[in-house]
Amino acid sequence: MRTIWIDGDGCPKGAVRSTLQEGERRGIKVVLVTNIHHETQAEHRLVVDGSAQAVDLAIANRMQKGDVVITQDIGLSALVLSRQGYALSVTGQEYTSDDMGLILELREAAAKHRRGGGRTKGPKKRTVQDDERFLHRLRELLDRLEATTENG
Repeated sequence: MRTIWIDGDGCPKGAVRSTLQEGERRGIKVVLVTNIHHETQAEHRLVVDGSAQAVDLAIANRMQKGDVVITQDIGLSALVLSRQGYALSVTGQEYTSDDMGLILELREAAAKHRRGGGRTKGPKKRTVQDDERFLHRLRELLDRLEATTENG
């Protein structure tokens, strides 16, 4: 693995902080990608324009095979997987190619429901336990990738 990319659009501060610290601890480059409307700072930060998918496209166009992307965007996750990267949600769920078809179907069904005037629940307020679970899953993923690199 060469780089961890953080989708700074809507990524909770706790997940950003944990990822930056874990990357530094392991000597892995972490790039925080934000649009011009976010003030978050990081050693490696890429700022893009404020258009709707600018952050997602910047990551998708720059990430390499084996990179890790932290995002809550399902569409970006699908792109990452198609480029042989690893996608981890801000809740700590690792997206896999096996799950992506169903996840995309559920996303489309929810969007269709909203277009028809229906309402869907937003995310719950983030807790300390959410941040701890995310960090635990991030470490598990990075440990697995480091072991694969060492053995393969």
